[in-house]
Amino acid sequence: MLRRRHLGRVSFAEANDLQRSLLQASDDYVLLFEHPATYTRGVRTLEEHFLIPASQLNAVVVDADRGGDVTYHAPGQVVAWAIVSVNDDPAAGKAHVGRLEDAVIATVRRADPGARLGVVGRLEGYPGVWADLEGTPAKIAAVGVRTERNELGQRRTLHGVALNVEIDLAGFRAIVPCGIADRPVASLTSLGLSVTTLEVENMLGEELEQALGGKARVARVDRSVATTSEERPLIRRLRKAGVDPDAGLSLGARKPEWLRVEAHMGAEYQSLRTLTEDLRLVTVCQEAGCPNIYECWAAGTATFMVNGERCTRACGFCLIDTRKPMALDPTEPDRVAEAVVRLNLAHAVITCVARDDLDDGGAGAIATCVRAIRERSPGTDVEVLTSDLKGDPEALQLLLDVRPDVMNHNIETVARLQRAVRPSAGYLRSLTVLARSAQSGLTTKSGLMVGLGETIDEVEEALADLAAVGVQIVTIGQYLRPTERHLPVARFWEPAEFDDLAERGRRLGLRHVQASPLTRSSYHAREALSDATPVAAPARRA
Repeated sequence: MLRRRHLGRVSFAEANDLQRSLLQASDDYVLLFEHPATYTRGVRTLEEHFLIPASQLNAVVVDADRGGDVTYHAPGQVVAWAIVSVNDDPAAGKAHVGRLEDAVIATVRRADPGARLGVVGRLEGYPGVWADLEGTPAKIAAVGVRTERNELGQRRTLHGVALNVEIDLAGFRAIVPCGIADRPVASLTSLGLSVTTLEVENMLGEELEQALGGKARVARVDRSVATTSEERPLIRRLRKAGVDPDAGLSLGARKPEWLRVEAHMGAEYQSLRTLTEDLRLVTVCQEAGCPNIYECWAAGTATFMVNGERCTRACGFCLIDTRKPMALDPTEPDRVAEAVVRLNLAHAVITCVARDDLDDGGAGAIATCVRAIRERSPGTDVEVLTSDLKGDPEALQLLLDVRPDVMNHNIETVARLQRAVRPSAGYLRSLTVLARSAQSGLTTKSGLMVGLGETIDEVEEALADLAAVGVQIVTIGQYLRPTERHLPVARFWEPAEFDDLAERGRRLGLRHVQASPLTRSSYHAREALSDATPVAAPARRA
């Protein structure tokens, strides 16, 4: 299976960690994206090929494990990485490079049906793709790949090509591009073509499909151009993503029987409510309006929300307070641990608001909570449900170092709806957080909602991506609109559809899929951990 992903603008570090994780997947992947201003050094880069010292460049400079020399990436350039299985022989890498170059050549010819660029193709002795610039060959696409064997013994490819479309070529003047001093660099627009980066990205994706084995399953983040509509931003973003908000269900729409929850405020529920008030704790059960609060609290379990009760983000589905957050309370870890002890919890879930105002995104305080619980109640399994921590690997490492029994981060929705549902987050960033967690050896978990306008095939593609990066546990539940100010419900999914999603997830290799209308991220969390940690873990597959 070949899966094609259009991921928007992403950092090199996050894209690289994602592709390293996909190295272990059984499915093939083509990733298409843009980088912010970035210089990458290949394994053969000479320092003298930086005409300005790397420390003085107004861009990120990173070392890449691909072949080739130094090159430049920035918006207006389409980067395409292929993580695919190839024959296990010395010629496989060269043949793969040829297929990538063929796809670029076919793309440029499609973008230039009138052949205004003249000759477009290879240049003897030089890698990449070249076009005629007033009689002189100019490089329009760089190529750099490597191959590696994965844990299953398959030879897989990494990295790929970068095609200049509308990129500002000034960035190339700070280097000797690809180590070639006597040949210019050009872009499609600098050579006179009137074409957009998005148009070329779509064409290149289609040509890579043909070059690498045929029809792919495609998912893409919404990158449509902003409009001047006076609608509220969350409604405008939803419409741009292809969902008609006017066709959604009204807040007062009658819920089907399977979404009606009877309140059972028994002794256990009242006891836990009293305890949280006594210890001044916040539970996401209350803050997010979870429909399972009576069931879970009656069983003596809860998900504690730390780092305050005010979030720095305003996601379109979430009820949590978004006013300016308060300073962290240093007594909170001890109070959470005390609650775990008093409740005699076998499985404690610690979640958090997003704290983009903090250098570490609040990861250090969460880690302190985990250590406090371990000290007071060493027999308790601890699950951490974290934000994306702005994609900061050092912040995430603070959590990985305390080795929670479950590392959970919710992807929330399908690729197309990411900007509408959670505009401060990103699909690739979430996959990267999960990939880094799985690579560290932790049991890794994620969750998403349905009912926002996604299709069943889009949900399956999201499940495939989660399995491919090593996620073992996934929760899927029905989105319920908290207030009129939140995103509308497009439709209510039926119980049989949730059963179908669970079966699809299991076929993709996920060890535990909890899918039902009322499922939320921490629902039956202890049972999910038990299912996800068999005596002998099966090999990962996508």
